[in-house]
Amino acid sequence: MKVIIDTNGFMIPIQFGVDIFEELKRLGFDEFFVPEAVIFEIEKLIKREKGLDKTAAKVARSMMDRCERINDTKGPADDVILRLATEIGAAVLTNDIGLKRRLAEKGIQTISLRQKNKLDFV
Repeated sequence: MKVIIDTNGFMIPIQFGVDIFEELKRLGFDEFFVPEAVIFEIEKLIKREKGLDKTAAKVARSMMDRCERINDTKGPADDVILRLATEIGAAVLTNDIGLKRRLAEKGIQTISLRQKNKLDFV
């Protein structure tokens, strides 16, 4: 099964100590995708943030190597994720409340952090 990982999904390992790839595999996902728009957001965080958030963004950048990159950067990351999830039939890992709501409206499967220690379907 396919999953697109949002910016804040990549931040989970440092912020909450959860291995997102192991958790996604546990849920049955074996294809991981990252849109260029998310890569761009993480690069901005590395330049702008300090402390733990900067560290989390740097770790996020290194984790992207385990994902297939999708070169589609037209528009804001949330819009790109919504469009790509529909096009390739993928679920989305995100903790973004607004994006989760939009994904639910489109019937797209969403994975999110639960109890600050595991990933689960929303």
